[in-house]
Amino acid sequence: MMSRHELFIVLNNLLPLFILVFGITSSWDTPTLTEATKHDVGRRKLATQNNPGFISIDCGVEEDYLNGETGIYYKSDKDFIETGENHDISASASRNNYYVVQWREYGNLRSFPDGKKNCYTLKPEQGRNNSYRIRASFLYGNYDGKNEIPEFELYVGVNYWDTVRLPSLWYMLFLDIIYFFTADTGYVCLVNTGLGIPFISALELRLSNESAFNTTYSVALGNVRASDLGISSNHSFRYKDDGYDRIWQPLQFPSSVPISPSLNIANQVDDLYKVPAEVLRTAIQPVNGSRSLNYTYYSSRFPFSQYLVCFYFAEIEETARQDRLREFTITLNGFKIGPITLEYLKPLPVSSQNLPVQGVINFTIDATEESDLPPILNAMEFYQVLPLPYSPTDPTDGDAIMAIKQTYNINKDDWQGDPCLPKEYTWSGLTCRFNGTPRIISLNLSASKLTGAISLSFSNLQAIESLDLSYNELTGPVPEVLAQLPNLKVLNLSGNKLAGSVPQSLKDKSDDGSLVLRLAENPDLCQMDPCHDKEKKKFVVPVVASIVSVLVLIFFSILIVFCMIRRRRQQEPLIKSSEEGSFKSKNRPFSYSQIVKITGNFTTVVGEGGFGKVYLGSLNDEAPVAVKLLSPSSKQGFKEFRAEVQLLMIVHHRNLVSLIGYCDENGKMALIYEYMANGNLRQHLSDTNGNVLKWKERLQIAIDAAYGLEYLHNGCKPSIVHRDLKSANILLTESMQAKIADFGLSKIFLTENESHISTCPAGTPGYLDPEFHCSGNLNKKSDVYSFGIVLFELITGQPAIIRIPDCGVHILQWLSPIVEKGDIRNIIDPSLQGEFDVNAAWKVVDIAMSCAQPASIQRPDMSLVLTELKECMAIEMAHGRTQRVLSNMTTSSNSPEISLLNVDSELNLLNPIPR
Repeated sequence: MMSRHELFIVLNNLLPLFILVFGITSSWDTPTLTEATKHDVGRRKLATQNNPGFISIDCGVEEDYLNGETGIYYKSDKDFIETGENHDISASASRNNYYVVQWREYGNLRSFPDGKKNCYTLKPEQGRNNSYRIRASFLYGNYDGKNEIPEFELYVGVNYWDTVRLPSLWYMLFLDIIYFFTADTGYVCLVNTGLGIPFISALELRLSNESAFNTTYSVALGNVRASDLGISSNHSFRYKDDGYDRIWQPLQFPSSVPISPSLNIANQVDDLYKVPAEVLRTAIQPVNGSRSLNYTYYSSRFPFSQYLVCFYFAEIEETARQDRLREFTITLNGFKIGPITLEYLKPLPVSSQNLPVQGVINFTIDATEESDLPPILNAMEFYQVLPLPYSPTDPTDGDAIMAIKQTYNINKDDWQGDPCLPKEYTWSGLTCRFNGTPRIISLNLSASKLTGAISLSFSNLQAIESLDLSYNELTGPVPEVLAQLPNLKVLNLSGNKLAGSVPQSLKDKSDDGSLVLRLAENPDLCQMDPCHDKEKKKFVVPVVASIVSVLVLIFFSILIVFCMIRRRRQQEPLIKSSEEGSFKSKNRPFSYSQIVKITGNFTTVVGEGGFGKVYLGSLNDEAPVAVKLLSPSSKQGFKEFRAEVQLLMIVHHRNLVSLIGYCDENGKMALIYEYMANGNLRQHLSDTNGNVLKWKERLQIAIDAAYGLEYLHNGCKPSIVHRDLKSANILLTESMQAKIADFGLSKIFLTENESHISTCPAGTPGYLDPEFHCSGNLNKKSDVYSFGIVLFELITGQPAIIRIPDCGVHILQWLSPIVEKGDIRNIIDPSLQGEFDVNAAWKVVDIAMSCAQPASIQRPDMSLVLTELKECMAIEMAHGRTQRVLSNMTTSSNSPEISLLNVDSELNLLNPIPR
C-alpha cells in the first residue's frame, strides 16, 4: 500500500498526460515543460522514425517541433492546406488552463473565415488500400474574443463525418474515425454551415490495424471511446503505451469492483487489437458476490446507429492459477456469445463482428454454472458504423483537374478537396455528372487570368462536354488533341493570344455541327482554310502577279467587310428595348430555322405561360431540349422573358434549370433549355398521378430545391430573389433530380445593404408572402415562405390552394388545426400508406412551419433550412437501415455470428475544463 506522499508524487508525475486528455486545470506544483528547442536534430529524426504511420499536424503554427512529453513530432499545417488564418488561444484560456501551456498543439488553431469548404490534404507514406485512424481536435478558447462558439460540419473524403458542437468556450473535443483510403491522397474538410467560422486545433493520422477493423470504401468507424476498467485513478493512456495512439479513458462501470493488478502481463500481450499492457493490468468483477456484469448504452443523437463493440479480457488474478475455472458467456442485445474461458495472463479479445448491434448497446456477462470465479472485464471499445454512400470523383478526372490547378496556379477559395463532392460544394466553374462515379462534364475558366500554353491535361477530361477558356492570356497553338475528346460539344477559346493554325480536326467537327467552336478575338490565330503566307507566293509573270495582288486585295477587303458585318451582328443585343435596355448572351446562338427544325415545326407542346408556349425539341437527334417561344402579343411575357435570360447567363447550379441557347431573329425570340423529362412537382403530387412519390423521394426533392434556392440567396453575389417559387416551377429530371425553373419574375439585390425589393405585383396566390400585401416588398424571406408552402405540398400531397365546393382554402388554414392535434398520420399524404419515419416527418413539418411564419423576421435563412432537411434525410435513411436489419433478423438462423458495428461521438467529448 502506497503512502499519501508516494501517491502524491505518482499523480504529480502523471499530471501532464492527464491534463492533455481531460483538459483539467490544477493548482499543484508542476514539472518544467521540456521544450522542443531543447532537443537536437538527431532527437527529432529519431522521433520521426519512432512514429511509423503517423502524420501529426499542429494547426496554426509556423514551425515543426517535437513534443518532448509524448515523443510525437508535430508538423505545421502550412504544407497541408492553402487557406485559413493562424490564431492563438486567448490569454485568459492560457492562464486558466494549465494544459494549454504544457501541450503546444492545443494552444493555437487555424480558422477559416472565407469559403464554404476548406480541406486538409493528407498523403500517408503507406498510401492507398490501408485503414487509418484520423483524430481531429477542437478547442475554441475564445480565440477571437467574441464569446460565440461556432458550429460546423466535418467531412472525411467526400462523405459527412460529424458536426462539431462545443458546449463551452473551454471544452476540448476529440473526434476519431477509422477510415479506409482508396487513393494515395485523402481529405478532411471543414464546412461552414452559416453558424460561425470553422476552426481546428490539431489533426492526427495513425496507421490502423486493417484486419482488426474491417473498414472499406463504403464503411468507416467513428470512435466513441476506449474504456479502461478497474483503474483507481483518473489516469489515461495513449501513445507510447498504445501504438495506435488510442486514448484510453477510465470508466466507472455500474455495480462492479476493481481487481488488483498483475505486474507480469506485459510479456504476454500479443493480440490482434494491440491493447496496451497498462490497460489490461486492471479489470472489474461483479460487486457483492454477484455472478453478472450488466451495461446499457443509448445515444439520443444516433438512435438508429449500428455499432461495433470490442471486449478485452485478460486473467490477472493469482487465484486463477490454482486450477480455479473462470468461464462466462456474453449476451449482447439478445445474442449469446460463448462460453468463454480465460487462461492466466493470456489476453482474449471478443468483438461483435457479424452481429446486428443497433440502437441500444445492452450486454450481460454471466458466469457459467461450472465457473469457480465470477466474470471479469478489463477494457472495451465502442465504434459507430458510418456509411460512406458517395464515391470520389473519377481518378482520371481528379488528377487532370489537379494538374490544371497546379499548372495555372488557380487559387480559388473553393478549389479544395474533391472537385465534385459533396454535391453542394462542387468547385466553382465545374459541372459534374453523378451517375455512379462523378465525372466532370463542364469546366468554365473564363476570365481566370490563365497564362501560358493550353495544358494537355485538359485532354484527360474524357467526359467533358463544355470547355470555356475564353478571355485569358493563353498563348501558343490550339492543341489538336482537344479534338479527340469524345463528348466535347462546346469549346470557347475567344479573347486569348493564341497563334498558328486551327487544327483541321477541330474545324471538321465545327463544320459538321458536332462542336460549337469559338475563336474570336485571337488576332494571331489563323482561322482561314488554308492559311495564306503571301511571302511564299511566287509569280513568274509580273502582270499576273499584279492581277493576283489586286484580286487578293479585293478578296481581303471583302473578307474584312464581311467579318465586320458578322461581328456587328454577333454583338447586337439578344433582346432590345428602349425602356428596358439591352444585354448580350454568351450562350450558343440559333437561327429561327434551326428552332423550327429542333422542335419538328413546333409539334409537341409541353408547357405554356404568360410568355407563350414551350415545345419539346431535340439537338442533333440526341439530347431532348425544351424550347420556350416568346409570343409577340405578350407584353408581360416579354419582360419575364428578358429577366430570365439575364439571370440564366450569370447563374449556374445543378439545381437550377440550365440555359443551352437562344434565338433572336427578326423579332422571333426563343430560349432553349435542358429538357426535364418528369415534368413539374405539382403534376406528381396531383390526385390524377398514378405513381406516388415515396417519402424518401419527397425529402430528396425538398433538399434539391433547397440547394438551388440557397445558392440564389447566398451563393450569388449580389443575391437573387426568385419571387415565384412554387411546386409548378420545380422541375424533375429523368432520375427525379429537382431543379428550380422560371426566373421571369426574379430580381437581383443591387447592393448588399438592400434588404428588400420594391416591386409591382409578382408571384402566385397561395405562395405569396403575407407581408407583401402590407409592405409591397419581397425579399429572400419571401422565397423562404414560398418554400415552406412547397414543403407542405410535399408533406400532405395537397395543393397550396385546396379546392372545396364554392371556394378555396389555403393549405395553412386547412393544416393548422390538424397539426395542433399532433396526429402525424393525418398530416402526411395518405397515399404513402404510412411508409415514413415519424421522427423525420415531424421534423419536416417543424421546418415547414418555421418557413411559413407570417412575420419574415421569424423565418430561417435557407442555409439553416437546408441543414435541417439533410438531418431529416439522415434520420429517414437510418430508419430504412433499421427496418432492413430487423427484416433480416426475422429471417436469419438461430446461430448468429458476431458483426462489425459502431458507437456515439457524444462520449468523444472529453470533460470540460473548469475555469
